[in-house]
Amino acid sequence: MEEKRSLLEGDVEAAATRRHLSLSQSTIRWARAGKAMLVLAILAASSHMFDTMTSPRSAARVEAGTGHRIVPHPNDPSLGGPFSLVPCYPNGGGNSSHWKCGYLDVPLDYTNKSDSRTARLAVVMYQVGEKKSEKTVVINPGGPGGSGTYYSLRAGETISRNYTDHTMDILGFDPRGVNMSTPSWSCFQQDGYRDRWTALTSQFPETSKTPIEHLRLTDAYATATWSACENTFGDMGRFLSTAFVARDVDSIREALGEETLNAYMVSYGTNIGVIYSQMFPDRVGRMLLDGVDPADQARTVEGWGKSAIGDIEKAFIEGVLGECVRAGPKACALAKDEHITVDDLKNSTYALFDRLKTYPLPATHPKLGPGVITYETVDSIIYSALYNSASWPMLARMLSELQDGNGTLALQMQSWNFDPLLSKKKKRGGGDSPGWAGVHVPETSSEELTSAVVCSDSYDSPRHNLSWWNELQAEMVQQSPLGGSMNWEYVIGCRSFKTKVAEVYRGTFNHTLRNPILLIGETHDPATPLRGARHIHDILGRGNS
Repeated sequence: MEEKRSLLEGDVEAAATRRHLSLSQSTIRWARAGKAMLVLAILAASSHMFDTMTSPRSAARVEAGTGHRIVPHPNDPSLGGPFSLVPCYPNGGGNSSHWKCGYLDVPLDYTNKSDSRTARLAVVMYQVGEKKSEKTVVINPGGPGGSGTYYSLRAGETISRNYTDHTMDILGFDPRGVNMSTPSWSCFQQDGYRDRWTALTSQFPETSKTPIEHLRLTDAYATATWSACENTFGDMGRFLSTAFVARDVDSIREALGEETLNAYMVSYGTNIGVIYSQMFPDRVGRMLLDGVDPADQARTVEGWGKSAIGDIEKAFIEGVLGECVRAGPKACALAKDEHITVDDLKNSTYALFDRLKTYPLPATHPKLGPGVITYETVDSIIYSALYNSASWPMLARMLSELQDGNGTLALQMQSWNFDPLLSKKKKRGGGDSPGWAGVHVPETSSEELTSAVVCSDSYDSPRHNLSWWNELQAEMVQQSPLGGSMNWEYVIGCRSFKTKVAEVYRGTFNHTLRNPILLIGETHDPATPLRGARHIHDILGRGNS
């Protein structure tokens, strides 16, 4: 119980230490990486993290006024209505007694009571008993754009078991614009068209001989994308900000009939959680925010870009390459001999990256046909692999083969939205489910939603010329050679984002919360480094985390 109290009182470093991915102890082993995932370690005290014990504090109201764009919550319960839950089957079969799928209709525009339009949020609930539990844990996997329905089907039972001792229901939702929620923010009618667009726009400035000219082309691509989105969705882009998602979360809490919000939110989901806590401080229940984004820095495009870089180099060099050396040549293809060092692997792989920037590698695959492996291709594959240690042996083999001039495996590891070998339902995260009453699996992915949220949250930051953007890209690449340009691509489109967003949170971050929030950060996180958790812990103020 002593450990539990220290965590609830906000000992971020203690939490991080307990959950440290101890590379020195070789907790991630290549020989069994096919069976192991680089998952978050379970806190020793977490089985009752969302217990029903309460410790109410004096609540602070968020007032509208100068510096705040928050208005009183106008959502009448009749607008949202109850959940329309029906039994559903995860993974195409099995006992559905614990699984409920449904939706919640919420106002499209919370700031305008006269606007009767609604957004439909798809939800999936893991129900521990025959009846709804007294308290529910609302979960979000991050993004922006991550599917909470898929997350719930995949991990809902595990979260309930590990974090509540199977005493609380788990509810995942697709945020507005995402996956099975409607309208689904997809600016392409087919994923094949999106893949074609991705191939056209995926070059990094550092691989171009004329970066400024490349930047002008990138700017034109972004302008065209926003025009297509506006042609498809009209003014819906005004209603995708994190502040509106936080209001949706409160509508979910209200529909559940619960006084406070209990939540487990990851990565960008922590942004939602932090903003929620400041908009509704008196409704904060037991919240666990894992892999913390600095929500306050999302107010500017450079804040979004730089904070998202994370510890990519640290994770790649100490994680992938370090574990490769420990595993040796029998388990890791990159470890050519028993005497190879991490510095040896770092030098050889970064030399490969430099070659690919100048000389892309032509490749063929027996099923996929011809292709070209660029630096951008490899960078993207590495970034994805850092989230899953089970893929590290294959990543090492791919890098080894690329050093030998063979790009076949790299072609195979490329990720595209359109894959004729995968069913639409599985690709969208719906398992084998065709959807349920009132909810359908979308025809295309909602990738553009990521940029729409990023640009919405920073829409009122200063406008900059192309030279400024060029300097920002150089700064980000210097900060992270592997992650700089990739994360810069997420924000460069905001230069041509002209939408006047209906609401963003511009208040302070030190409101007194009804209950403290547990913040968790890791030391080798490629996207949300430990410094983000420390920063949010500092700005929330004493006793709030």
